[in-house]
Amino acid sequence: MNKINLRQRRVLLLLHLIFASIMLGGQATFIILALTASTTDSAATLHICYYVMHLLADSSVRASTIGTTVTGILLSVLTSWGLFRYYWLIAKEALTLLTIVIGFVGLYEWTLRGVRRSASPALNPWAEPGFTVNHTWLWIGILLQTISLVLMFILSVWKPGGKVKPRGAR
Repeated sequence: MNKINLRQRRVLLLLHLIFASIMLGGQATFIILALTASTTDSAATLHICYYVMHLLADSSVRASTIGTTVTGILLSVLTSWGLFRYYWLIAKEALTLLTIVIGFVGLYEWTLRGVRRSASPALNPWAEPGFTVNHTWLWIGILLQTISLVLMFILSVWKPGGKVKPRGAR
């Protein structure tokens, strides 16, 4: 496959950084909303927090995850980096798979359950054991997702580990 020129590479890298920034900003929003949901006494506020988190999980989280993944793959295959030539890239790919699963499945499902269970302002969702378990899983997902994204940013800047050695090489 032909490699891309410097201008094309810069445009692709810019798109990759924009999508990754949207992902990180979304995570910051998730943290704020989950903290608010954890500490509020208002059933309406709790429901709105879950509603907005679900809206984010169903829109910007999905779009930015797809955008970052596609541009990352294109940057790897259309430049000299390759998909499996460097240890830091392999680590980013593994973390990307984790963020896809957490974002597309976990955050979406946990927020949807929270929206459904907090929909009735007459009931106290915190009194229901399933709600507390779901909220705990949501927090675990948010923290894992945030740690994964921060690690991917760190790997992109420092590029540790060097090049993968070919089989048979010492």
